[in-house]
Amino acid sequence: MVVWNMKPIMLLEDLAIIGGLIAVQFFYAGTSVLMGYLMSLGISAFVIVIFSSLATFLLLSPFAVSFERKKWPKKLSWKLGLQLVLIAFGGVTLFQTLLLKGIEQTSAAMATAMPNLAPGLIFIIAWTFGLEKVKLSCLYSKVKILGTLLCVVGAVTMGLMHSTPPAQETSVNTPNIIFDREKIIGCVYLLAAVFVLSSTVVLQATTLGDFPAPMSLCAITSLIGVFVTTVVELLQNHKLDFGWEFVGLPETMSYIALGGMINGVCLSFNAWAMKKRGPVFVSMFSPIATVISVILSAITLGDSIDIGSLSGMFLMFAGLYYVLWAKGKENYSNIVTPILAQKVSPMQRIGC
Repeated sequence: MVVWNMKPIMLLEDLAIIGGLIAVQFFYAGTSVLMGYLMSLGISAFVIVIFSSLATFLLLSPFAVSFERKKWPKKLSWKLGLQLVLIAFGGVTLFQTLLLKGIEQTSAAMATAMPNLAPGLIFIIAWTFGLEKVKLSCLYSKVKILGTLLCVVGAVTMGLMHSTPPAQETSVNTPNIIFDREKIIGCVYLLAAVFVLSSTVVLQATTLGDFPAPMSLCAITSLIGVFVTTVVELLQNHKLDFGWEFVGLPETMSYIALGGMINGVCLSFNAWAMKKRGPVFVSMFSPIATVISVILSAITLGDSIDIGSLSGMFLMFAGLYYVLWAKGKENYSNIVTPILAQKVSPMQRIGC
């Protein structure tokens, strides 16, 4: 009777997780389009990063204190302090600035498509530093390598096709130009942002071993990121150019705070979903944001995407699911193999 009563609860939890993850992708896509619109009005990418990160900190810090205070380390070591600063610089300042500059020069659809490279890049980085084991005789390792290659080929294809002007525009205005230089630079920004994100995720994974409080980690690094981004802006431009002469202060603050709060809520929900269903299940929903961004950009901003870019996008999606499938099967094999090891012969054992 107890087991029967548990089934509706588990079903409701599954529906809540799936519905929530789809909603998160809608929010991510909408935020990308909104940030692209704000930068088109003249607002600096640094300003968006500063105030959205501050909003994320203000939203998450009360929950972090309430639910994760017992998990905080008793002493802040130099190693942990350096890791927090590096995560803030990489994940907040560098990643978000590169991403926003990429959105400004390409489109929101491109910006939400490129992060699908992250699982493949994380695999390569983790392999390089010995955090990921690779056996070329293992099927799952081969599939992960194939998926990573598909992701890279898809990203290059999408970037090149997206930066190619339409045939009519090329023949009329600039017959000698094959690629749009601005869009190529935007794609380079996005690729750099994804590489920084992937490196930061690997660093976060090691940091969580000493600081097992993901919500607190996000809140603290967001606050550190505010100060780091402000310093970088002052060093680069010798002033804080808010761009409020183009847009009213209340509207700007409202939009940026909304984006930061949405980001905080989405990060918190993703962390909860990962704890319940694992990172592979959560990552499977990321392509939804790309599709939504294409639709929203076409409706609100009049952006379009060509067939070549779509083919590159689908190559990235295929590579993403190859990597996720192999990773999921590998994790399952690592769990099941020790259990079956005592019951089956070596020739019958599963896994690599």
